[in-house]
Amino acid sequence: MTPASTVAADATGVDEAAVSHAPAVRSVYVYEAPVRIWHWINALAIVVLCVTGYFIGSPLPTMPGEASAHFLMGYIRFAHFASGYVLAVGLIGRLYWAFVGNHHARELFTLPVFSAAYWREVLSMLKWYGFISKRPNRYVGHNPLARAAMFSMYFLGTLFMIVTGFAMYGEGAQAGSWANRLFGWVIPLFGQSQDVHTWHHLGMWAMVCFIILHVYAAIREDIMGRQSIVSTMISGYRTFKD
Repeated sequence: MTPASTVAADATGVDEAAVSHAPAVRSVYVYEAPVRIWHWINALAIVVLCVTGYFIGSPLPTMPGEASAHFLMGYIRFAHFASGYVLAVGLIGRLYWAFVGNHHARELFTLPVFSAAYWREVLSMLKWYGFISKRPNRYVGHNPLARAAMFSMYFLGTLFMIVTGFAMYGEGAQAGSWANRLFGWVIPLFGQSQDVHTWHHLGMWAMVCFIILHVYAAIREDIMGRQSIVSTMISGYRTFKD
C-alpha cells in the first residue's frame, strides 16, 4: 500500500505542475464604480417601466368591490412615473460621468462610424455571433458590435422613450407644467396623442427585445468567449481566461 504521505506529495507535485503550466489569468480594470451602480439601477428601472407600461397599455380587469377600496392602477402608474424619473436622471448622471470618468465610460455615447478598422471588427464579431468563427477577438471595453448596439438601441432608444414618455406625462399634467413646457412640442410633431402612445408602446417592445439580446450576448460571450462579461459589471475588472 502506498503511504499517505507519498500520495499527498504526488498530488502536490501534480497540482504545482498544473499551476505552472496553466495559462495566465489577466484582469484589466474597466468600469468604475459609478458606471456599475448606474448600470444596475438603470436595469431595475427599465424592468419596472416595461412591466408597468405593459399594464398601463393593457389594464387589468375591473376589480370587485367599491372603487374607493382599490388603487391598483394608480400604484402601477406611480411606479411607472417614478421609474421614468430614475431613468432620466440616471442618464443625465451617466452623461456627466462620460466626461469625468475613464475612456471606457465614453463608449456608450460615441461611435467611430468613419473608421474602417471599426467596421472590420464589427464584421468579425458578427461572424462569431453567427457561429462562423470559433473565437472572438478580445476587447477590454465593449466589443465593436456591442458598442453599436448600446449606442443605437439603448442610448438613442432611451432618449426616444424619455422624450415621448414625458410628452404624455406633460399632457396629463396639463398646460403650464414643466413637462408640458419642455416636451409639449412632441405630440404635434407626431400628429396626435394616440400616435405618441402607439410609438411609445412599440418602443417598449423594442427595449424588451434589446434586453433579451443583451443578456444572451453577455452570457454567451462570458462562457464561450473566455472573457468575463457579467462579473465585470460587478467587480469592474475584465478577466481574460486564456
